[in-house]
Amino acid sequence: MTELTRRSLLGLGAAAATTALLSACSTPGTSSVNSAPTLQPIAHGEKITLTYWAWLKDLQKVADVWNASHPDVQVEAVWIPGGNSGGYQKLYSALAAGGGPDLAQIELRSVPEFMLVNGLVDLARYGAGDYADRYDPTLWSQVSYVDGVYAIPQDSGPMALYYRPDLFQRVGAGAPATWDDWAATGRELKKAGIFIDAFNYSDPSWFAALAGQAGASWLRVDGDRWLIDMTDDATLQTARFFDAAIDDGILQTGYGDFSTGWFAAAAKGTIAGCASASWGDALLQGVSGGEGKWRVAPLPRWGSGFGSSALGGSTAAVLANSKHPKEAMEFAVWMTTSPEGIDAMIEHSGIGWSPDDDYIGAERTKPSKWFGGQNYNEEVFLPASKEQNPDWSWWPITQQSFNILADGFRKKPGGQSLVDSIAQSETAIMNAFRQKGLTIEKARS
Repeated sequence: MTELTRRSLLGLGAAAATTALLSACSTPGTSSVNSAPTLQPIAHGEKITLTYWAWLKDLQKVADVWNASHPDVQVEAVWIPGGNSGGYQKLYSALAAGGGPDLAQIELRSVPEFMLVNGLVDLARYGAGDYADRYDPTLWSQVSYVDGVYAIPQDSGPMALYYRPDLFQRVGAGAPATWDDWAATGRELKKAGIFIDAFNYSDPSWFAALAGQAGASWLRVDGDRWLIDMTDDATLQTARFFDAAIDDGILQTGYGDFSTGWFAAAAKGTIAGCASASWGDALLQGVSGGEGKWRVAPLPRWGSGFGSSALGGSTAAVLANSKHPKEAMEFAVWMTTSPEGIDAMIEHSGIGWSPDDDYIGAERTKPSKWFGGQNYNEEVFLPASKEQNPDWSWWPITQQSFNILADGFRKKPGGQSLVDSIAQSETAIMNAFRQKGLTIEKARS
């Protein structure tokens, strides 16, 4: 469990009013709802309606399954844009005005940012710990801080390799077991005018996931300070590897995975692979003429580290102004652990990997016609979900940190290496922490 308190987030007790201006939003308040008495559950026969703001499609159809059997606690879903596309701005603004929904979809990596502005209810005060054994332990650790639980895991993104066996076979290759094998296959594919994957300079989350697979853990809390280490061996190994892959021309850098350019190239057969998350399967099915041609293999491995990693993932968090936090939590737990809730989320909302430790969803136990009859969820993603870095944790300015890292990566075409960009970004991220009033130091090797 991450040793993180709100005091750790603020660093040496700095006041929230002076530090919590995230994403150009004002803080909802300088005191935490979690220092107030807990709110009582509804009385027998009392009827309430909970609101849930999320960017999942057709979430109301999921809520309707709950509503049919819970007449006293109804849930109304309200669509908002994706988090950094405007959704978080709406949530911060609503919190600052003293309002907002009972529940909101918040990415795992953004939970600490909402904690920093006193935006979330500590669900441990309402019995969340009783549900911990239902969830994947790595996911539960990413919403748990010291003795608090600040969100309910909603979905995640264990990673694997989507690839075209027919294109790989042109150069005598199968699914690569290691990243070195992957690079060797990429060099052969290049001779045939085919890229093995794409590298998006503007989105470092993919690089961060693969560094995490190698064993990196960039930030951690030590008492009331943050310790940062982005120049550890695992990260630099990953950076040197992709510096070479880009220099060798085996990666398309003009666009990222699942962009318009990527779909066009995939349809032409000039992109042969895609290392991505479980939720990428639905996106991949947008490739024209791709049915039956693609398969899924385990993510290639580094010489050390872990079998997979995670890309993306969201939570259902109870916001500070909710008048019914216990009931909101109970709905979130039902939605993410009951077979009815999970199956409805897959059918209607296309969620990523289920956070439940035992149930992946009925639909995901079946062979896929689009992937040539492969039962890839049970064969590949289920093991991948158990083989992730348990020490990776998120920090309170994750998005700003990724923006800084992206600025550095964009210098690669001009001759600056990823290795140098990471070292420079580490210094810039430390400065950004201090500008927020947070205490941070470079970790000692």
